[in-house]
Amino acid sequence: MPEGPTIQKMFAEVAPGYDRANRALSLGIDLWWRRQTVRMVAVQKGERGLDVCAGTGDLSFSLQRAGAQVVGADFCAPMLTRARQKGGPDGPFAATIAGPSFLAADAMALPFPTASFDFATVAFGIRNVADPKVALREMGRVVRPGGRVVVLEFTKPRVPLLGAAYRFYFRRVLPRLGAWISGVRNDAYRYLHDSVMAFPEREQFLALMRDAGLVSPRQRLLTGGVAAIYRGEVAS
Repeated sequence: MPEGPTIQKMFAEVAPGYDRANRALSLGIDLWWRRQTVRMVAVQKGERGLDVCAGTGDLSFSLQRAGAQVVGADFCAPMLTRARQKGGPDGPFAATIAGPSFLAADAMALPFPTASFDFATVAFGIRNVADPKVALREMGRVVRPGGRVVVLEFTKPRVPLLGAAYRFYFRRVLPRLGAWISGVRNDAYRYLHDSVMAFPEREQFLALMRDAGLVSPRQRLLTGGVAAIYRGEVAS
């Protein structure tokens, strides 16, 4: 698997076409997945939220629209540039909400005091972190006791026909299509396949959340098991 700086460089290169590729490659379903994640967070108006590995800010904006005050953090500055543009005067969210604030930060060493937020989220980013357990522990640290840590991530469907189609699409179609749509000829979308195949999922990820100190972890599978939302709480 690529090391951190290589992953950072890949995401920097695909940042300009990242949203376009996400919509096309998922047929727009990724937007619904994020809406379901906001529901799993159960945002209360005025709560403070941290969106880790925020990328271009899709989940951050969704959480803000639900009534939270959101900080989006990511280790890739070009991704955050795109996120800020989306909330700027000419961006798609300019006239709808006061946008989240965005800053560069390492998920494994978050620059926030303990218990600073009511919840923390990460969408399709935890598998890009060098040590996911450390990142989960950091997310738990910056969330108040009784607060929530919610993760949206790809999983591998277990229904035989769907699983076979999924693996073929991810291995054979997605890398080429992703490179064409994003306009970038690097290994970002091949890395997507490799990282999803290697990452712990379902019961294994719930165990990882427990190991990171989160309590009562649970999951909700989406779209036939193509993705999952995981939620754990910070011990009171």
